[in-house]
Amino acid sequence: MPATLDRATLKEFIARRVARELKDGDFVNLGIGLPTMVPQFLPDDIHVTLQAEVGMVGAGPCPETDPDPRYVVDAGGKPASIRLGGAYIDSVTSFTLIRGGHVDATVLGALQVDAEGNLANWIIPGKMVPGMGGAMDLVVGAKRVIVAMEHTQRGEPKILPACTLPLTAVHCIDLIVTEMGVIEVTPRGLVLTEINPELTVEQVQAATAAPLAISPDLVPIR
Repeated sequence: MPATLDRATLKEFIARRVARELKDGDFVNLGIGLPTMVPQFLPDDIHVTLQAEVGMVGAGPCPETDPDPRYVVDAGGKPASIRLGGAYIDSVTSFTLIRGGHVDATVLGALQVDAEGNLANWIIPGKMVPGMGGAMDLVVGAKRVIVAMEHTQRGEPKILPACTLPLTAVHCIDLIVTEMGVIEVTPRGLVLTEINPELTVEQVQAATAAPLAISPDLVPIR
């Protein structure tokens, strides 16, 4: 982790960069945790429609007053809202939108990703989990899959030559955004295209178990 970033600021740093990947008019599904921070960093001229697989189109933020978790919640079970013009839909319709290729982008966290664009983000064997959720459907149904995550876990790389945890899906990731850099997943492997200006290429590679190709147009994360 760059020395100047605490944990909360680190997550904001990642979310701010991911927000630049979304385009005006996009239909977007956000995973739980860090990805839910992305909308607050969208420019004023970029408007997206947020879809939650629990059955919301046009999902909004947590209510500022008296949120009641018994009623309107997001995919993570936290209080949410619906924006003006949004709608509640049943699960069948919600997953028809996802599986039908109508989601322009999905942003998810990950336990592990690898050099072939495989994703493991739903279980650590032996630990209790709430369930798969919609991740399997999203990563194969969305037009673009963006992983937003911290680069390491307790100092251990999360970007590997091959995932060791059970996979969510294979060959599904398009882009990886961490506090250290932006990495494109290509048929030739992982390509570092942007780097945290506080770090060197050598430091990023040292924290990455999979080999990184360095883009000739490498630029600092903005």
